[in-house]
Amino acid sequence: MNIARLESLFIEMNHIGESADHGITRLAYSEEHWAANQYFIRKSRELGMSVRIDAAGNVIARREGTEIGLSAVACGSHLDTVYEGGPFDGTLGVIAGLELVASLNERGIATCRPIEVISFACEESARFGVSTIGSKAMSGLLDPSMLVQLEDKEGISFSAALSSVGLELQRITEARRSRGELAAFFELHIEQGPVLERRKLDVGIAVGIAAPFRLELTIQGKASHSGTTPMNMRHDALIGAAEIILEVERAALAEREHGTVATAGVCDVHPGAMNVVPDWVSLKIDVRGTIAESRKTVVDRINEKIRQLERTRGLTIDTRILSNEEPVLLDERLVRSLSEQCDELGISYLTMMSGAGHDAMNMAALCPTGLIFVPSQGGLSHHKDEFSSMDQVAKGAALLEQAVLLYAEPVSGTVPGMNMGGGKTHESGQAKDIV
Repeated sequence: MNIARLESLFIEMNHIGESADHGITRLAYSEEHWAANQYFIRKSRELGMSVRIDAAGNVIARREGTEIGLSAVACGSHLDTVYEGGPFDGTLGVIAGLELVASLNERGIATCRPIEVISFACEESARFGVSTIGSKAMSGLLDPSMLVQLEDKEGISFSAALSSVGLELQRITEARRSRGELAAFFELHIEQGPVLERRKLDVGIAVGIAAPFRLELTIQGKASHSGTTPMNMRHDALIGAAEIILEVERAALAEREHGTVATAGVCDVHPGAMNVVPDWVSLKIDVRGTIAESRKTVVDRINEKIRQLERTRGLTIDTRILSNEEPVLLDERLVRSLSEQCDELGISYLTMMSGAGHDAMNMAALCPTGLIFVPSQGGLSHHKDEFSSMDQVAKGAALLEQAVLLYAEPVSGTVPGMNMGGGKTHESGQAKDIV
């Protein structure tokens, strides 16, 4: 693979939605996100691939194989970002897929199976509070009824956002693909954590992916004058929210030995005036873990706290589950295969659980799926300073190419592995074991 060319694609792509001081913002189905997809479409067509956009907004570029009727081997990730995000999250997997095809074209390597590069829609929950919508739709895991009431911070509905890019909510399930269409799927992604960097390892091979439980709370109190309402006669919605937020932290800390984490990431206060006791608060909570029982323990503690606050503070608290997904174990054969390929390429690696959700967790319901990580400097992600060196990206991209070629079956014979250096060091374990 041509890493200089890959880096050039990175730079061009990340000009879209870029701000000098505030990172990159390409919210799902926004003008910036769609401009990034258009860039991806143009580059795919320049490489001779056909391109289609499905009913969920997933962009699928396809390089045909030499044998008719064979299922495709796919790779990819997403181009939407969080607010003020970094240049690597998601974008790495899409750009690496483009470079993979460019490299095969350059070397004249045909494959028996088609190769697809996919840019998934709405992977991030930043805009609507629900993640991996595109890959859920593709793998048949999407419940369209959960999308009907979704709105972003500007009051734009999910349905309106789809319409803005020429899509219809009523047709979103048409994005579903059958199990026979794909032979395998591979996602190359940054780790978004500190483990690989701390252990000085080249790549991570995910054996499983934690899944989020997301909850939206509406805490109803009673607005009153901040100067004339006695402290013991208030029904302060924000104080109730504060107690819940603290309980979120306490509950997750109690489950830290299982690697479960929880975050209250959104808190909207109304009416939002200094001289008014808060009337109501909208609070969004994200609980993640690879052990379902541990995650449930945290959620149960949050619900218990809610019931207590209704009794003791006279609040009314409505809850709405935004998502409740199960942790996913990835295909053991692909994990072994990726490990063996690391040994062949001289790439050091760690088999690990993924604490973050990815499109790969949904694609695992559709076909055998592999997830490859490259180190993140300082473990930083969802931040404008997110960074992985091109040397690290090169090793992950080399592994991705080797894996895709193995499953796509090169016509021109076996493609020799490139020794990337670093010996054959490998470790096995879970990220939660790292201190």
